[in-house]
Amino acid sequence: MDRAAALALVRERIPNANLVNHCVAAEIIMEALARHFGLSEADTKRWAMAGLLHDLDYAETAEDFERHGVVTAELLADDLDEEQLHAILAHADKEPRESLMDRALYAADPTTGFIVAAALVRPDKALANVELRSVLKRWKEKAFARGASREQMAACEELGLSREDFLGLALLAMQARAGEIGL
Repeated sequence: MDRAAALALVRERIPNANLVNHCVAAEIIMEALARHFGLSEADTKRWAMAGLLHDLDYAETAEDFERHGVVTAELLADDLDEEQLHAILAHADKEPRESLMDRALYAADPTTGFIVAAALVRPDKALANVELRSVLKRWKEKAFARGASREQMAACEELGLSREDFLGLALLAMQARAGEIGL
């Protein structure tokens, strides 16, 4: 499946524009992480695709979270490879995090919302003007972006990245493509 078809599928299955933007942001972070780790262009595309499609079943499973990830893996069994499917399952805690891709998607998932929240509390609501130091400061505020699991984002350490390095990489990647996520 190419990116255009994957994005069309995300838009078709996820009626909420904010969730579509979340999927694109996860794609962006996964691509940046793959590049950070020096992966091949083909592997970078695979990582990005896993990020883009990871929540494909969200609208369908919102009321039955035990099925989240599982439905996506079933839907995409013929379109993605085993590592991508495993990462999608692992991000939803349906499989253990074993590979670098598993760990990356698990940490990237809540990071998108955390960074978007950092932009939305600014008067200009511009992602371009968000600074890493303000993102790091917000980390300590439990009420800020409450739905973005700090524990899950802290799993960036399983990637060998400090919180500061991970959030900096994610922020820069999202800023570079802010127009694709409505910011």
